[in-house]
Amino acid sequence: MNTETSTAPSPWHRGEQTMHSTIGKKESMELIGKRVIRSFMPEQHRDFFNQLPFMVVGSVDALGAPWASILTGKPGFVTSPSPTKLTIRTPDLADNPLFHSITQGTPLGLLGIELPTRRRNRVNTRVSHSNAEELQLIVDQSFGNCAKYIQKRSVKFVRAPDERAPQRDLSSFTELDPPAQALIASADTFFVASYVLTAGGSSIDGVDVSHRGGSPGFIKVDGNTLTIPDYSGNNFFNTLGNFIEIPKAGLLFVDFDSGATLQINGSVELLLEENEEIHAFKGAERGWKLTVEQGIRTTDALPFRAQLKEYSPHSLITGTWQQKAVNLLAKDN
Repeated sequence: MNTETSTAPSPWHRGEQTMHSTIGKKESMELIGKRVIRSFMPEQHRDFFNQLPFMVVGSVDALGAPWASILTGKPGFVTSPSPTKLTIRTPDLADNPLFHSITQGTPLGLLGIELPTRRRNRVNTRVSHSNAEELQLIVDQSFGNCAKYIQKRSVKFVRAPDERAPQRDLSSFTELDPPAQALIASADTFFVASYVLTAGGSSIDGVDVSHRGGSPGFIKVDGNTLTIPDYSGNNFFNTLGNFIEIPKAGLLFVDFDSGATLQINGSVELLLEENEEIHAFKGAERGWKLTVEQGIRTTDALPFRAQLKEYSPHSLITGTWQQKAVNLLAKDN
């Protein structure tokens, strides 16, 4: 055993450790975390971020509501001047809820995801400088993620990234209307932001943003409440661990055909292994509910479109809520 690694501070906070304990892997995840979670970005991650057309960002507003946002640009709009620094230059900032909550030292979670190859890497950061078109960030944590549940899509720009769409429009809401419900119910992909406070609870310690995928129909929509299964993954439990500490989430849905986005946030209820509602859902090990409190719809938000090429094989072997209902009906009969 590497003595330096074994004596290093834990990379996991209390909520993540609680989740590790529920699956009987607290000690092994301590060792894994110390090995794979870094305080700097390896060269391949720096190169990877530099070639992307978008980054997903998790933030928290002044009222403690998390938001998942998407920032876009021509490949090269994300640069890394050093292994501990990232710079993002994009015209999207001024229209994003995250912009109004950014000050020096603000924690942000970032996810880089390459849809054509299913690669993804994560980085948790703090703002060192910002303006309406640029973020300069200092790295707190950097780590890779597996490609499970990522659907393969081709990406094609329909306009220059710095060109604002003439039909772009933002609208706020507190209730999911039928179009929003339909988008969510048919989604095979979304992104989720969550966060945790410092030990004293006086400030935000860190923000995470993560990808979630499944077969279309894997999210149940019941009015303003979403029920979402949680599948087997890398056992990091960044999101669910945050929910234990702060039961709030910010979700981002992207209409890859039209370029529209739907951002929502609200309160979370965890559904653990023994929960009856999640138990019969194919592939689910646990789940969670989100009760929507507010949201933003942006039409023609993205300068690109992404055409579905192939579902993840992991997504295809999981269930949908319609399939669960059919199976339960057959069982009762």
